[in-house]
Amino acid sequence: MTLSFKPLALGVLLAALPAAALWPVAAAAAPTVPLIRNAHVVDQLVAARTADVIRHKCPTISGRLIKAFFKAEELKAYALNHGYSADQIRAFLKDPKARKLVEGRADARLAKLGAKPGDAPSYCKAGKAEIASGSLAGSLLYAR
Repeated sequence: MTLSFKPLALGVLLAALPAAALWPVAAAAAPTVPLIRNAHVVDQLVAARTADVIRHKCPTISGRLIKAFFKAEELKAYALNHGYSADQIRAFLKDPKARKLVEGRADARLAKLGAKPGDAPSYCKAGKAEIASGSLAGSLLYAR
């Protein structure tokens, strides 16, 4: 994603996947809200960003990258099936407002979990909490 969620984060994969090649999409009605206001899409990207930050900041937690790839595929299919075009998806992923929104919400989530910049153990604790809770972010992580 040009929303720079690290190389294999959910957003990057969304941008890289071919639009219609992988999903047969029936003609969907036009979306009622822009992607930046689609709660499901934004929540999924926030979870991906949260997991990605944790896996990069905590040396004892890794990402489930294959699972992230399939979650990205599911999210892109969701967007396409809800009437968003591949061009709209690409534009959303390149939108600085969308990037700021997702990163801000992920940062707030991490802070709520006790993660502090420069404090790797606090990110490990946040990651373990996500894993234990069974959240989407937690499902994209595993403790080594």
